[in-house]
Amino acid sequence: MSVLAIEANEPTAVREKFRDALAHFGSGVVIVTAIDGDGAPAGMTVGSFTSISLEPPLVGFFAAHTSTTLPRVLHHGDFCVNVLAEEQHQLARGFARSGADKFSGVEWTAGTNGAPRLAGAHAWIDCSIDEHRPIGDHDLIVGAVDALAVPAETEPLLFHRSLFHGLRETR
Repeated sequence: MSVLAIEANEPTAVREKFRDALAHFGSGVVIVTAIDGDGAPAGMTVGSFTSISLEPPLVGFFAAHTSTTLPRVLHHGDFCVNVLAEEQHQLARGFARSGADKFSGVEWTAGTNGAPRLAGAHAWIDCSIDEHRPIGDHDLIVGAVDALAVPAETEPLLFHRSLFHGLRETR
């Protein structure tokens, strides 16, 4: 097996290698959903989701300034973080696309705030927007956790080096 070495220490080189290096950081995969201004469901796949605070319970995610879905998700001030289960990789791909009817054939129920909870999700976190601000070329959205649920024991979907993976226990 060959070793891929990524090294950069000058600003231009760092920008060029940034995505490559950060692709080596594995993360969970979520779909953030909401009801838009027209009463229709809206959603987007997000790979940059994080827990922020236990007291008060806060979570956050980042979305590109260029996202056409983000304004629809933020319209009412409430959203649901759908933590995807291992077998939901096709759903993650579908919600990552722009311009498609992302909810076509997707089963969901309304959460406590009305935002779609996707069937089969590993966990749901219903939130109201606590803070929204630009940072770099993205927006940071902080959500106050209003309700959450883990509907069934499943394995999470993970993203690493531009591929979806399941969780394998190691000892």
